[in-house]
Amino acid sequence: MGEPNDALASLIAEADSRARCSWAGLARRVNDLGAEQGLALRYDYTAVHRWVKRGEQPRSPVPAFLAQALSEKLGRRVSAAEFGMSDEVSLASRALTYSSNTSTTVDTIIELGKADVKRRSVIKAPFVLAALAAPSRDWLISALGETTSDRGPRKVGMRQVAGIREMFAIFQEMDVMRGGGHARTALVEYMNSYVLPLTKERHEESVQRAIYEAAAEQAYLVGWMAYDDGQHGLAERYLIQSLGLANASGNAVLGAHVLAGMSDQANLLGHPHEALMLARAGRSGITVNDSPACTADLFVLESRALAALHDSRAASVAVAKAEDTFQHVVPENEPEWARFIDLPYIFGEAAQSFRDLKQPDQIERFATESATVARQQGRARRGALSHAALAVSALNRNDVETAAHRSLHVVELAASVNSSRCIEAVRDLQRRLRPYTSVFEVQQFNAQARNVLGLAA
Repeated sequence: MGEPNDALASLIAEADSRARCSWAGLARRVNDLGAEQGLALRYDYTAVHRWVKRGEQPRSPVPAFLAQALSEKLGRRVSAAEFGMSDEVSLASRALTYSSNTSTTVDTIIELGKADVKRRSVIKAPFVLAALAAPSRDWLISALGETTSDRGPRKVGMRQVAGIREMFAIFQEMDVMRGGGHARTALVEYMNSYVLPLTKERHEESVQRAIYEAAAEQAYLVGWMAYDDGQHGLAERYLIQSLGLANASGNAVLGAHVLAGMSDQANLLGHPHEALMLARAGRSGITVNDSPACTADLFVLESRALAALHDSRAASVAVAKAEDTFQHVVPENEPEWARFIDLPYIFGEAAQSFRDLKQPDQIERFATESATVARQQGRARRGALSHAALAVSALNRNDVETAAHRSLHVVELAASVNSSRCIEAVRDLQRRLRPYTSVFEVQQFNAQARNVLGLAA
């Protein structure tokens, strides 16, 4: 016998006191809602008894019907997550929707977080390409209509918000240094238990916007961690909801940053047209004076998409614009989330563009600088990706031994972080070196990849 569902019992009691909601009546309403969807449900008061007293959970989509029935009685939106149930089929769909209702966005993130922590099936939900167009369009329309000119770092005299941002900095450092799979669950727990509940409280407008902004930053970081951990469908859903919170905060630069993350993911998954659209939408919503770091990031991601589309000239121009824009970055004038939009990152992404364009001279220039500074900073993930680009550069020059030697270093760095992108970089090198398995250095690389990372050639 499971634990009683006290949250459900409390909601039913509240509904009964307001609008006469018996267990039998609630069951009938669930049946009626099911009938509207073509389902023949036969619940009665004994089913509600099991849900309340034994903590049993009916199959999807019944939790959604139960939430709707309680919402009707209480005169406010009730989500299945509020009483400990998850309608994962509905959640996977709803989380792809960019809502103009901030409360709906917050509730969706909370449900995603609970499903994420419990490792429910929604974390395996697929990446949906068609879901990318509407969020970027709706955000851009809103950003262009924003009248406020205060887009710089916002100082709010509120200890809660300051504390949230301190925690964000800690978790971002974990992601950068240890990989997205290292601390995502801990961040989700913190966000759901402390940050998102603050968004539901009433505050004066400036404070409310600051809280939305801080919550959007954390939702973005959770999505980015999921992306780096290879959970692409889950990451997409977090990022779309983060974009909604960024819009509620009125911070166009943060919204553009979220679109940059969505562009990066789309390109990685083989959708360069959509990646290009997302990066350009982000640039259209801000100016370089709003954030040189974010603008440089969007330019370099535009170059990544253009390189994947084999537009060498336009990709090179975009890299040049990213490099030029980056010269104007003043770190203390940028938000915390932009801290790692730095030289190793910008140059590392530029190297990836030239890797796709098969231009070894440019790869060497950008990847060497990126890898050197990344090593000084102790950033293994960024170092692994840049060294992988250097290995490809050597292979482009038909220097197989050097390519294999550099690939060995990628394995070493990838083993020190929890990042699916680093693992995929090693796999990519294995594929590229497959024609040269008779070369001793390639054999060494494959043996190390197998022994350290469990990756068979």
